[in-house]
Amino acid sequence: MSQYIVGLTGGIGCGKTTVTNLFSDLGVQHVDADVIARDVVKPGTACLAAIAEQFGPSMLLADGSLNRPALRQHIFTDATAKTWLEQLLHPAIRQQLLTYLAACSSDYVLLVAPLLLENNLQLYCHRVLVIDLPEALQLSRTLARDQVSEQQVAAIMAAQLSREDRLAQADDVIVNDSTLEQLLPQVQLLHKRYLQLAAAAKNMTSDNS
Repeated sequence: MSQYIVGLTGGIGCGKTTVTNLFSDLGVQHVDADVIARDVVKPGTACLAAIAEQFGPSMLLADGSLNRPALRQHIFTDATAKTWLEQLLHPAIRQQLLTYLAACSSDYVLLVAPLLLENNLQLYCHRVLVIDLPEALQLSRTLARDQVSEQQVAAIMAAQLSREDRLAQADDVIVNDSTLEQLLPQVQLLHKRYLQLAAAAKNMTSDNS
């Protein structure tokens, strides 16, 4: 089990996946909150059944899977529904996160979560790593990647922490405003630092046991 957890976060389009993959190339395992969020509402899960019971059969597609656009539209127009959904899903996601984190065995592990700080998942982390870039570049990269409207991206950005608030809570920052070649040295430098911190934490745990 990895004893040292680094929370990796950043706004939409900042390159969290790219950075995570670079750490993975260095042998670092990760747990992705977005993947778990999808897993807990797969067909046959208690969460999906509860959603269909609460909001009606229109929340399910013909194959029994979650109708994500319908659910998204519903909670964006109904604050009470959004609160209910969060109270259902957040505990299930957290439980699964902790289970997956406990199963990791690399020297340290990344907890990758776009809403790490918004959902207080940093409480499970030793350090917070923010992937940062200017908001204009964040917007243009997301538009190019997702082929969605500028209004949709702006709404997602508005629902997340501001860039300033995110950076204020960061222990470490990777600036991803250029090329992959310039990104890699930042990852390698932090990797060395995290290995040192993880080793120190492990030694401290051994000394106290």
